[in-house]
This record gives sequence, structure tokens and C-alpha cells, in this order.
Amino acid sequence: MSWNPVLDPEIPIGDAVDAIETVIVARARDLGGFEVRRALPSARRQMVGPFIFFDQMGPAEFLTGQGIDVRPHPHIGLATVTYLLKGKLHHRDSLGTDIWIEPGAVNLMTAGHGITHSERTDGDLRHRPHAMFGLQSWMALPKDAEDDPAAFLHAGSDRLPVLEGEGKSVRLILGSAWGETVPVPVASETFYADATLAPGAALPLPDNHEDRGVYVLTGEVTVAGQGFGPGQMLVFRPGDRISVKAGAEGARLMLLGGATMDGPRYIWWNFVASSQERIDAAREAWRAGDWAHGRFRLPPEDDAEFIPAPLR
Repeated sequence: MSWNPVLDPEIPIGDAVDAIETVIVARARDLGGFEVRRALPSARRQMVGPFIFFDQMGPAEFLTGQGIDVRPHPHIGLATVTYLLKGKLHHRDSLGTDIWIEPGAVNLMTAGHGITHSERTDGDLRHRPHAMFGLQSWMALPKDAEDDPAAFLHAGSDRLPVLEGEGKSVRLILGSAWGETVPVPVASETFYADATLAPGAALPLPDNHEDRGVYVLTGEVTVAGQGFGPGQMLVFRPGDRISVKAGAEGARLMLLGGATMDGPRYIWWNFVASSQERIDAAREAWRAGDWAHGRFRLPPEDDAEFIPAPLR
């Protein structure tokens, strides 16, 4: 049986309980003219399916000369998903990947045993005003994939299924849902989607996944007559048939979930692991700074600096 920290066989489900199991209010943080809202992990939920980290980046407007500069830093035990609604990000990693991430495409970086990457708004983009709005999520890897080799996969927007009709447009970003599947392999059962709903349009959640969540980006949705606005993540009980309905101004949502993970995870800085020992080993390897022979390398085209490991 998969691990679910909230599912208790003694607790009734279906009509006997509220449809919504948890409401998470994303924590906002100003990074100097650039706001990030973090919904996962939270005090009430570590994960929704494999998703263990969920950040909304922006929306933000940068003036000429301004932008994002995330220096090279390491990851283990997870896969990052970067999905943009506006703007561009320059991704470089220790595999030699050098790519611009653009709106509507999916970019899946699997850290496995270890990877280093940077994210910047540089080059010509830095010389003019530009906007940024997007999501970055981490998916914990199952125990049998934690030490897999690192990998990076990109799929343009033309390769992602789009379902339209009855006032809704849904782009499936990862996994399988509503009878469609994204042609990008993932380590565990999952789904991730970007949905735009016209005023009053209703969207049923996939019913083939144990864990399901909805994050409100813009507008408002109602569930069982209760309204929820931007920056709120709703997590639903397994097995219930659920639909979300857009309010008078419509809504844009991110839907996510999948199978519950095979146990809780330790999180320290940018590392996710099934044991503290794995975290400790990665921390010491990064601090050693042996880029030529050690566990971690720096991106070949962005190796002049890096983010030091925190002291604690």
C-alpha cells in the first residue's frame, strides 16, 4: 500500500465528509521586486502525489538591466518541472544542457544522484523590459530511482495535449489524465495540467489518481458552493468525484497529483531524499567543491560562480 499521511481507513469518504481535505494558502515572499508564492511543502501537507515543492514565480515586470540570476546550485532525489506563462528563462546544467525555457513548454530535469543547474534572464533579454510569470515544481523520486543518472527532457508546446470545449482549455503538462498522455517519461504515476476556464465553466478532476490538487492562479473557483481565490491550493480526498467551477471572471488553474509516494521525504536546501544519510552525503559532496572529480559538476557555460551550501 502506498503511503498517505492523511488517509485513514476509519474515516468515511464520499458524501459523509467534505470534498476538500486540505486548503493551503501559499506563503508569499518578496525577493526584491519579484514575488514568489510557495504552496508546497506546507505545515499541513508535505506532498500532493509526487509533488513536494510548488512555487509560483511572479507575475513580475523587470526594467532594463533587471532580471533573475539563480547561480549554479545542486539537486538530488527529485525532478524539477519548470513551466512558464510569460517570459523566458535561460537554463544551463552540468549535463551540458543550454536551453531557453519559454511559455507553454515543459522542461523536466531529473536530478537523481546529482545535478547542478542555473537559471537566468541574460543575454539580449536583459537589455529591455520583460515580464516573468510561471511555476516551478519538484517531484520526489521513488526510492528505486533516487540514484538514477541525471537527465533533462524538453517538450515544446506543440507536443503537449490540449483539451478544449464547453468554456475550458486544458493543456496537459506531464503524466496522464482525461484520456490523454504526455510523451515525456516520468518516474511515478502523475498528472500536471494548466487549465483556463471561462466564467461559469466547470472542470471535473481526473478520477484515475489517488492524490489530486488544484492551485488557483487567477480568478476564483467554487467547490460545493465555497469560493477560493488566487494563491490557494485545494487538496481533495481520494475517490471523490470532484468538479471545480469558475467564478464570474473565469479562472486559470494548475492541477496536479498522482500516486502517493512510497514514504515521507527529508528536505534540506535543494535536496530531497528518503533518508537523512543521503542528505548528509550530498551536502558534504557539495561543500567539498571538487568539480573535476567529485559527485557534482558545474554547468560548462556557467561555471564562474555557485551558491554555497547553507551553514545549517
